[in-house]
Parts: sequence; structure tokens; C-alpha cells
Amino acid sequence: METQTTALPNLFIGIDIHKKTWSIHIKSDISDHKSFTMPAEPKILFDYVDSNFPTYQVNLVYEAGCCGFSAARYFLQLGWTVTVVNLADIPTSNKQYYQKTDQLDCRNLSKQLALGQLKGIHIPLAEEDELKSLLRHRAGVTRQLRAAKTHIKSLLLYQGIVIPPEHDNANWTKSFIAWLKNLQWQTVSGKYCLESKLRTYEFIYGEYLELANQLRSYCRKHYKKDYYLLKSIPGVGGYLAAALLAELGDIRRFSNEASFASYIGMVPMMRSSGGTENVFGITPRCRGLLRSYIIESAWVALRIDPQMQLYYRTHIGKNPKSIIVKIARKLLNRILSVIKTETPYQNNYQKTLVMT
Repeated sequence: METQTTALPNLFIGIDIHKKTWSIHIKSDISDHKSFTMPAEPKILFDYVDSNFPTYQVNLVYEAGCCGFSAARYFLQLGWTVTVVNLADIPTSNKQYYQKTDQLDCRNLSKQLALGQLKGIHIPLAEEDELKSLLRHRAGVTRQLRAAKTHIKSLLLYQGIVIPPEHDNANWTKSFIAWLKNLQWQTVSGKYCLESKLRTYEFIYGEYLELANQLRSYCRKHYKKDYYLLKSIPGVGGYLAAALLAELGDIRRFSNEASFASYIGMVPMMRSSGGTENVFGITPRCRGLLRSYIIESAWVALRIDPQMQLYYRTHIGKNPKSIIVKIARKLLNRILSVIKTETPYQNNYQKTLVMT
């Protein structure tokens, strides 16, 4: 009597990815196969697996890091099952804290993958990844702009030049720039120094504006429906709508409000044991850039949305920072709701007043 194979055998590959080399450990569903180091070229690994395990179902895992998701997308196109994991979510033993090498890391990855202990993160499409890179570059330019302003003000402070009260704030107007350009210096050296700093500031400021325009323009063209759905929410402007789409990709992949808030990092950090529960504020695990944008937009929503103002008044007396986090969480719920229902936000403030 002949036996027939009812399912393909499984192969589990753990990779410790670096810029120039990959450390690989290959494990079948029966035993460990081999560990080796290879150049950082996906095709080399594919050729090896294709020649040695042509009939296997391939499962691959690696840690998220500076090398991004290009390797994951390459192997997904081959029909492999690919998992990219957060380093902090990989189960490790105390021994691995004292003995850590690339070979041990990739071996542990393949082992945990075979045991089903790894939960992967979202692998974005190439176009989503590039849009996210544009958003993060703009955030970097924002930091450079802030630094350029600080350098100019530091020079004035060092030279004993007092900024007029009407200009001494974070908003740099055209009149303030004109005042800076008309400053009188003892020597040409001081004048050249300030002029150089101003040229740097103006270049960075131009990039700062252009990048924001490009983000909004791209999202209006390629994510038009979702872009305007998000803009219908009080407190969500064009740039935040573009930032949400760039950082999150397809928002519809979140099944509920709790998972969406957890992904952004708008959930509490807590420890509970023996009936005692301690809350330590908001979790440090977050999409830091996006969370900061959401908090800022919550302040805007509080200023222009009567329903948010009503909610704020019910918590008067508490820490304002804690209240604004609650408002930001409500804002996240609205964001997910308008995308999932594909219905623009409608303020039901009058209905709320009647019910109360």
C-alpha cells in the first residue's frame, strides 16, 4: 500500500539581518538543518532553498530594523510565509542575555517560529513604505528647522543683542527676518556669520513647507477618499490626515478601537498582581511621531469642537494632561470609525445636549 503526502513539509528560516551579511539558521519540522552566514542578497538564499528543499513550505522570520521590509516583500513574492517581528517581542531566556551572537539569535528566531510563539508586525507595500519615509524625513527637517532657529538666537544672545519683545516668540514673521537682516555689526565677520545662519534657516524652512505640500498633494491624489474622510473630523487638518495615511497605510486592517489605540500607543502602562493594580501613565511602546501629532490635534479639537469641550468640562479638576490623553483617545475612535464606515464625521452636539 502506497502512502501519500497530504501536506507539504515545513521549513523554518531565522535571519539576523545586517547591512552586508545575513546570519541564517534553517530548521525543518523534524530537525535543525544548518547555520551559515551569507552576503545580504535575498536571491542567494532563495537559490539555496530552491535547490535543497524544493517541495517544502517555507516560513521565514527576521527582526524589524534599519534594513526595512524590502527583503520581506521579495520573499513574499516567492510565495513564502514571511514574519517580521519587533525585537522586544521575541521570547528569550536569561542565558541569551549573557551569551548573544548572530548565530544564536537566528537559531532562536527559527525555533520560536516553529513553535508558533512569534507575532509579526504589519509589512507595508513598497509605495506605503516610501510615503512613510517622506513623512519621517519631514519630521527630521522640522527638527533641523528648530535647531537653525536656536543657533540664530544663541548667536544674538552671545553677542548681547536683545530681540524686541514683539519678535521674541516661537513664530518667526517676515518682519522679524527683515529685522535680523538689517542688524548692524561691529565687523563684517559677525554680519557674515548671521547671514550664513539665515541662509541655512531659509533653505530648511523652504524644504519644511515643500515637504508638507508634497505629502498633502500625494494623499489627495492617491488616497482621496480616506484623506477627505479624515479631514471631516474636527481637529484633523490636511497635514495630520496625510500623516495618518503615510504612517499607518491601510487603516481598515485594524479590527477594533482597542487594537488601533494600542498600535498608536494611546493605552496605559499598568501592572496588576494579587488584586493590586498600578497604572504608570501612558505606554512607552508607541508610534512616537504619530502619537505626538494626535495629542497636538486633540488640543485643536478641544478648542473648536463643542462635544469635546463638554467632555472636558466633566473632568475639570483632574490633571489637564490626563484629560487631553482621553480626548486624544476619543479622537482615535473617530478616526477609525469614519474610515471603517466610510462616512464623513457629523457633529451630534445638539443631540447630546438634548439627551443630557
